[in-house]
Amino acid sequence: MSSKERRRKELARAKYERQQRRRAERARRGRRYRVVAAVVGVVVVAGGATGLALWLGGDDDSPSDAASSPSDGPTEEAPEVEDPCAEPAAGEPSGDQWDEEPELTVDTGAEQLMTLATTCGDIQLTLDPEAAPRTVNSFDFLAGEGFFDHTPCHRLTTEGIYVLQCGDPTGTGQGGPGYELPDENLDAPEVGEGVYPAGTVAMANSGPDTGGSQFFLVYQDSELPPNYTPFGEVTGGLDVLEKIAEAGATAPDPTSGNTAPNATVVIDEATVEPAA
Repeated sequence: MSSKERRRKELARAKYERQQRRRAERARRGRRYRVVAAVVGVVVVAGGATGLALWLGGDDDSPSDAASSPSDGPTEEAPEVEDPCAEPAAGEPSGDQWDEEPELTVDTGAEQLMTLATTCGDIQLTLDPEAAPRTVNSFDFLAGEGFFDHTPCHRLTTEGIYVLQCGDPTGTGQGGPGYELPDENLDAPEVGEGVYPAGTVAMANSGPDTGGSQFFLVYQDSELPPNYTPFGEVTGGLDVLEKIAEAGATAPDPTSGNTAPNATVVIDEATVEPAA
């Protein structure tokens, strides 16, 4: 059996077990599953690495409780889940680290076009350096250094909050470039009502002024407090995000609560250049 076929079977089994847990939970409680909280989990490690953990809890269960509860369903193998994405290009994340954020060199008067060439298709982001100069400058720098190349998008949320999170070379939600960025553009009217609209590009963080390299792409309007720097919008490839979302996410990791995409989402190459 090829490694890709084995991966598909593992994803299918995880999805099936997740569905069975949900069905058993609904039957036991005798009422609709309710999403009662969207908690921003704080993850801080040395060197300024940060992560955004979007935990979705049902009633009084924690993510670890849900992940470890037994399945009451049959144990036969579930149908295979088709991975909609291609194999990643050869290569590994650089994992480079810097002690300080880069000097501000980006042209704050010109929008920047960031292209994510992913295994699932190209995603184009138009970044706004006038609204978030230090954030966009950092992304321009990191892309130029190849920091995002060969990095996985490690988190997908499909209930309550609808985002794909990327930018961590370790794929754990705890990686970063070694420096932290201040929050910017939090008074943007588009997020002022506590909703990040579909297409928003924003920074993940572990608290005020702790941005690093992790960012999230909103593929459906999501209720979030305006605590995460919005610094651009998806201007191409929203259909790619929707395809990734349709493939679903894994069951929450018992330790971190992280739900990874079932699709193999890897940024083969990231580039930033002035928008035409």
